[in-house]
Amino acid sequence: MQPDVYLLILGDHLPDPRTGRTVSQRDRLHAMCAQAVVAEESGFTGVAIGEHHFTRYIVSAPELMLATIAARTSTLRLSTGVTLLPHRDPVRVAEELATLDVLCDGRAELVVARGVSPATDEAFGIQHDDLRPRFDEYLRLLLQLLTETNVTWHGWFRTPLENVTTTPRPIQVPHPPVWIGSGSAISSDLAAELGMPLMLPSTLRSPDAYVDVVTRYRDRLSAPGRVALPSHVYVAPDNARDRWRPYLSAYAAFADPLRGDGQPVDVDRLMNGSAVCGDPHEVADRLNALQSLLGLDAHLVLIDVGGLPPDDVLAAIRLFGEQVIPKLTA
Repeated sequence: MQPDVYLLILGDHLPDPRTGRTVSQRDRLHAMCAQAVVAEESGFTGVAIGEHHFTRYIVSAPELMLATIAARTSTLRLSTGVTLLPHRDPVRVAEELATLDVLCDGRAELVVARGVSPATDEAFGIQHDDLRPRFDEYLRLLLQLLTETNVTWHGWFRTPLENVTTTPRPIQVPHPPVWIGSGSAISSDLAAELGMPLMLPSTLRSPDAYVDVVTRYRDRLSAPGRVALPSHVYVAPDNARDRWRPYLSAYAAFADPLRGDGQPVDVDRLMNGSAVCGDPHEVADRLNALQSLLGLDAHLVLIDVGGLPPDDVLAAIRLFGEQVIPKLTA
């Protein structure tokens, strides 16, 4: 049995470090949609698209991207990666997820998380001390709205609901898969309590950092759960490290304040830890080792980083699908 494999797209909008050229935002967004189409052709299970605001990650409305991809694909699972739930109205999230699920004939998924940017919290008027309880409250309401009709609800962070049924209703029963995205013990405990799958963070930290969290999550589950890990990945027939190094370096310098471990960026350390790079055999072996370490049910593969040229991204997606996915084990 093989694990599920999703193409993760966070949408950083950085110049190519070799040429200094930056593509337009229009071309960047269209390129992401094209990547998803090629991922389906290459045997990926799904695509997951991140949400960010006010940064050089330029996807702020992943659901719209996913709806565009839905019209161009037929089998690909369509997920956010992640939805910043504390910054959203859970009623609207339920409506948008169900609408996507209907339009794509039951292929929609959702990953919810608190987010990693204090500046975004501030811009949306969210106090830091409210972030975790707001996430907890909104998640429980979201699940109720997706599974029940005629919902009456009272909470702390939004106005009450009286006899509300969101429309449309999702195709998937009881609802489209909803993952919790987090690497913290508190959020993994919430995932276990609610019987939800756990998506680990797309960080630049060593995967070893999540062993205790995953163990804790599984120990607290009352039924089998699912765990997924994002990995920065580049695969090429030869010289993969040399080809990828300037792009990974550029991305790490940009992303480290949000996703790093507080240590100076060391690209060689990244390539031996959270970044998987090499020929197809080496990449498959590294991902299988991560599966053994964490008992993964799914991999999220983040290829498009640091201004990597679109043709190189598509070539890596195709090679990964052709020669890596068949070697992955669960």
